[in-house]
Amino acid sequence: MEGRAFDVLLFPGGEERKRISEVETLAEQMVELGGDRTSLVIAFGGGIVTDLGGFLAAIFMRGIPLIQVPTTLLAQVDAGVGGKTGANLASGKNLVGAFHQPLAVLIDPDLLATLPEREYRAGLAEVIKCGIILDDSLFRMLYDRHEAVKAREPRVVAHCIAESVRIKCEVVSADEKESGLRRILNFGHTIGHALEAETSYARFLHGEAVALGMKAAVHLSHVTGYLSAEDSVDVLECIERYGPWPSAKDLSAQRVFSHLRKDKKTLQGTVHFVLASRIGETQVVNGIDDRLVLEAIGKALA
Repeated sequence: MEGRAFDVLLFPGGEERKRISEVETLAEQMVELGGDRTSLVIAFGGGIVTDLGGFLAAIFMRGIPLIQVPTTLLAQVDAGVGGKTGANLASGKNLVGAFHQPLAVLIDPDLLATLPEREYRAGLAEVIKCGIILDDSLFRMLYDRHEAVKAREPRVVAHCIAESVRIKCEVVSADEKESGLRRILNFGHTIGHALEAETSYARFLHGEAVALGMKAAVHLSHVTGYLSAEDSVDVLECIERYGPWPSAKDLSAQRVFSHLRKDKKTLQGTVHFVLASRIGETQVVNGIDDRLVLEAIGKALA
């Protein structure tokens, strides 16, 4: 940064290292380097870096400015936008954290040119989610133009990023602290986070777990009468078009289910699910029979 001194703090990455101990280590390094309340954190990296770097900025000296520079598709359309920061506990994903809005989010789609194929597809799961929850036109584009999206045609990728960011910003602007509307952004995440916790954050990329979680959410939406069979088929087909997704056949649906009550979206012991009522519309539902939830998890794992 021209005209201003800066230091680089390195974080090795990996969901299994997204822990409070790593935040403490980074904070100690900042103190040793002379960091103070006039310091600025620039989080340059994928979703784990934007989450952890944002959390560091939120708590260092009780909060200092932050700029997010997301370098993966998932971070550009989701993790780097919206002000959510956090770290994992062994019990579950992002169970400690803070809301800390950045001064700016700088997104350069050209950074995705070197992104590994698996990371790119994992990011697309969050784009698909945006279409399902609030924008049927985005969903239809993803469904119809999947070959162009997978080929990373620049104009199509830029459109995916811009529309996803627009959707998330509209939701966050209406409900920053997730007391109502913002909860719909968790479509596919309740069971997705349970999958990550069950596999100790070492098996699935976040977007891969979300893709499987969305499959479960679609099944649950249909069997509870919220989503039509036609829309269910279209959503599941769209998700499959952006696979293949990692196999989860060896996992126990019961064990994945056991993690649900530890999710941060569980309130007073009641698990809340985001279900689709049509493509482009979702709602938060609780009180679903455990048997149906187990069945939905089993369908996603199969």
